[in-house]
Amino acid sequence: MNRPKVSSSWIGAAGNAALDLRSDTQTTPTPSMLAAIQSCSLLDDVFEEDTTTADLEAHVASLTGQEAGLFVLSGTMGNQLGLRTLLKQPPHSVLCDHRSHIIQYEAGGVASLSQALVRYITPSNGVYLTLDDISDAILPWENSDIHCSPIRVISLENTLNGMIMPLSEVKMISEFARERGILLHLDGARLWEAVVAGAGSLADYCQYFDTISLCFSKGLGAPVGSILLGTKERMGHARWVRKSIGGGLRQAGVVSAPARVAVDETFGKGPNGEGGLLRKSHENAKRLEKLWVDLGGKMQYPVHTNMCWLDLNSSGVSLERFIKMGSEVGLRIADSRLVINYQVSEEAIERLQGVFEKVLAEKDDVSQEEKINRYAASKDE
Repeated sequence: MNRPKVSSSWIGAAGNAALDLRSDTQTTPTPSMLAAIQSCSLLDDVFEEDTTTADLEAHVASLTGQEAGLFVLSGTMGNQLGLRTLLKQPPHSVLCDHRSHIIQYEAGGVASLSQALVRYITPSNGVYLTLDDISDAILPWENSDIHCSPIRVISLENTLNGMIMPLSEVKMISEFARERGILLHLDGARLWEAVVAGAGSLADYCQYFDTISLCFSKGLGAPVGSILLGTKERMGHARWVRKSIGGGLRQAGVVSAPARVAVDETFGKGPNGEGGLLRKSHENAKRLEKLWVDLGGKMQYPVHTNMCWLDLNSSGVSLERFIKMGSEVGLRIADSRLVINYQVSEEAIERLQGVFEKVLAEKDDVSQEEKINRYAASKDE
């Protein structure tokens, strides 16, 4: 039988992702994902008949200790359906970190889909929200004062900017919220990363939330998709809303099949990411942090998982110059944030080391010139 030619993009796993440090969304689907597509079921998921999709939903629900899951096309869709399911009728507000994806990168979806006000706060420790941050933001009288839009949902993001919110803090926030009848949503697009870093299992974290969104297409490497998790009742409602915004899929197996491969191969087959490939991205991120710091650079944030936030200001190099220096050696860089996915190559690390050396050598040259100028100025005085 003549088989269609397989595009070279499917061969070699890493593909373009090998030299791309812009985001872990740049991961390339692997040959095993293609094989899964070729053998998946081709039934109708709107009618809840597609076994490949149903198996993925049941598997991830089991890993996270939740009753049910719902496959969705993106992390944004997962977050918005989760919040819409928890929010019933205005007036209502959602409380979140000021850097949260739901407010920065989801096109105002909380306002348009849920008619909710988003109230955001800045973590006092600069890394993650604490119970003190949240308790200070919730007014004791807001449920009875008609001037207020009461907080009905707290939305937490883990990881956020690659940094982990500790399980102990999540537990305290959850207990505080439960006492006040406030529900919790988790934007866990990169929760996989926190688990692989040893912060706790999927179930450990997910037990404290009413809805959870996890992403398959970032560091895990699937081409498409996320999953929303919660009770069967809530997932039934979310399925209804998903249909209303055009998110129902017919032969969904072609996208849910590679997502299952991503979970099993990249994250791992157990609740703690045992045997997965994701840990490689953390190791490389730590290597880059050490290279930068050892050369005299400073970090904006500590490296917890797969993101390196370089402090370019202290290095004396502009972002434009840094991006250009990366481009000159074939690296794709978009920011001072370097995102390491498991497909980033050893060659990329080596090239980046050269860029670091060049950047920080220029810093030393500038510093020496400044010293000379200051010395000359002091002599003139």
